[in-house]
Amino acid sequence: MAVAAWTANTTIALDVIRRSTALNNNGLFFKCTTAGTTAATQPDWPKEVGDTITDGTVVWTAISSVYQDVSVLSPNAIIELFELRPSQNLHNTTTVTRWHNGCNENISGDIVFNGQTYSRMAIEANGFKKSTTGAAARPTLTIANTDNLITFLLKDINAFNIGNDLGGAEVRRIRTHKKFLDGESTADPYAQHPLEIWLIDRKASENINVVTFELAMEVDLPNAFLPQRQLIGNCCQWQYRSSECSYTGSNYFNKNDVVVSTLAADVCGKRLSSCKKRFGENGVLPFGSFPTAGKTQ
Repeated sequence: MAVAAWTANTTIALDVIRRSTALNNNGLFFKCTTAGTTAATQPDWPKEVGDTITDGTVVWTAISSVYQDVSVLSPNAIIELFELRPSQNLHNTTTVTRWHNGCNENISGDIVFNGQTYSRMAIEANGFKKSTTGAAARPTLTIANTDNLITFLLKDINAFNIGNDLGGAEVRRIRTHKKFLDGESTADPYAQHPLEIWLIDRKASENINVVTFELAMEVDLPNAFLPQRQLIGNCCQWQYRSSECSYTGSNYFNKNDVVVSTLAADVCGKRLSSCKKRFGENGVLPFGSFPTAGKTQ
């Protein structure tokens, strides 16, 4: 049964589950952990599992919309959908291509989810790992080149933008469960894992049988910069004790994170470990760098 949307000025009992009124693709529902009455306007919903928000006199806690379906002994079949979204500037088209890999039980043709049709196509998707440290993931998509379909697509794009090979095109990975597909008695477009958005970095290989693309996050593309800042993994770019750094404490350490006794000898080592020494192992760290980036200096 689909989860009902949030409504204003409504009495909510403990453990009632609601969703946002709009499709937000973050894979979250919200469970009432303090009963009460909702406010006149919808709250700014949390973005992470376990986060809470006060709404009138109700307190909501964010939960996974698919938790109950992946935590059972025999979970409902996970369906993996993909969308290829080219851009007008790079590829001279904005036509979205939607497909699924067609390897799930009892799925032999097209799939419809949230009103969109996904065609069956032989595809192998690898490397969608998640990590908070080290280099960011670079997944690969290997797509069957049936009837030279991908080759002809690349030919049209390269005629417009020489050598582009779909570089910069957006790839969306959507995961849900068979029970939530359109046409099922429990159909629910809000019940899905968090949406993943990647960009095609390069065409890794192409032959008459398959074409393989390497994907990357937008900030992990070659020469990617956030405004005025280079993506460096473990070297804080803030000036020590500045407003960005925000450290004003009287615990002093040298550049090797060893305790010293005077402010004059206090030097930040610019590492994540240096930040933790000052703000605490589990504290909120104003670390001016990007721990998931590959570069360390």
